[in-house]
Amino acid sequence: MRRFFLTLFLLAAFVVLGAGAAGLWWVNQPLKLPAPNVDLSVEPGTTPRGIAQAVADTGVDVPPQLLYLWFRFSGQDRQMRAGSYELERGITPRLLLNVLVRGEEATRSLVLVEGWNFRQVRAALAKADQLKPDTLGQTDEEVMTRLGRPGMHPEGRFFPDTYTYSKGSTDFALLQRAMRAMDRKLEAAWAARAADLPLKTPDEALILASIVEKETGKAQDRSEIAAVFINRLRIGMPLQTDPTVIYGMGARFDGNLRKKDLQTDSPWNTYLRNGLPPTPIAMPGKAALLAAVQPAQSKSLYFVSRGDGTSQFSSSLDEHNRAVNRYQRGADPNQRSGQ
Repeated sequence: MRRFFLTLFLLAAFVVLGAGAAGLWWVNQPLKLPAPNVDLSVEPGTTPRGIAQAVADTGVDVPPQLLYLWFRFSGQDRQMRAGSYELERGITPRLLLNVLVRGEEATRSLVLVEGWNFRQVRAALAKADQLKPDTLGQTDEEVMTRLGRPGMHPEGRFFPDTYTYSKGSTDFALLQRAMRAMDRKLEAAWAARAADLPLKTPDEALILASIVEKETGKAQDRSEIAAVFINRLRIGMPLQTDPTVIYGMGARFDGNLRKKDLQTDSPWNTYLRNGLPPTPIAMPGKAALLAAVQPAQSKSLYFVSRGDGTSQFSSSLDEHNRAVNRYQRGADPNQRSGQ
């Protein structure tokens, strides 16, 4: 009798060991996916059993009960997180659990480029991969109202950067992040401003920074370009900057700025109106923000492109005219050559 029970015990032990070995083998085998990439959405509050079922519902060839038992056996079943995930071929039950526990959601990225205007931002949002168009059909004014800034012009209010987002996120949520980022960057720049600037508010610094952003061809010239505009503001001289005129033209701008355009009035025509324009004209980056509030120590009042991205600076009109003749010889007489 004793021998019988010993034999029975040994058989049971072999069965358990065999099952354990099979289980260890299974959790390291790639799952069969219906496509190279499979989207998995786990809603907040979903139970471990529900997550296992959700995996099977995507078309992954796996018994949900077996997957659930693996979750329970791991001891990490209560640590799995809600989110939007992307399963790729080669993923195993063990790797799947790791992804869910770590919350490694499927992400995409969108670059908002320094110098873009808000029209370009909205176009990029509309084309962004897996980003829900929550603001589609809304006017700029309606978007700003939703963002808690009713009556505020949207231009320049969003910080240019690379933003990552989960699949299924909304364009509105991304705009919120970009707006808050610009708030922080502008606040920091304004706190670090030089003394005796002819700028009364952070908004004026933002407007100037947007102009500096559009006028800068090479980073090394940025603070000197800012100094030119600061010097002009100090003496009441018109800024006379082409990018503001172009911005005021909107869709009418065809790529060429002509003399008649400079003579056509608009709130952004800084040839005909003194001081800063009423709004920013683009998204300035951090360097442009800092240049606007920390301009170079310079007496320059003019600058002109050398044709290689850099600028030639001058403190007198005669000196500037000589620079224009030198660097812009042969330019179209109906187009502006620079400051």
